[in-house]
Amino acid sequence: MVDVVLMQGFAGFMWLLSMALIVFSGFALIDAATRREDAYRAADKKTKPFWLIVLALAFVVNLIFNILSFLPIIGLIATIVYMVDVRPALRGMPGGGRSRRGGSSSDGPYGPYNGGR
Repeated sequence: MVDVVLMQGFAGFMWLLSMALIVFSGFALIDAATRREDAYRAADKKTKPFWLIVLALAFVVNLIFNILSFLPIIGLIATIVYMVDVRPALRGMPGGGRSRRGGSSSDGPYGPYNGGR
């Protein structure tokens, strides 16, 4: 009886851990997708497509495989590298490295900057 309860508790914990890894890698993937391509180059990191592929693979691996396999652990390592190394470097770029929607690079907080004309 105790063995069954312990096994069910362990299975529940592993399921929660697996869901946390899926959410973590999904967040990193969305964050990487919203950063500008030139911010990756300016921060002297790998390219945006590289990180999108790596993080997408980590996300898919976390969806498919059990946490006890070694593949989700490799995906977790890649996600942690992005979150602790690449993301802070991108956030340090002007504008936080975020993609702009509309407007131009000469837009100020109150509209376009025209050089004092």
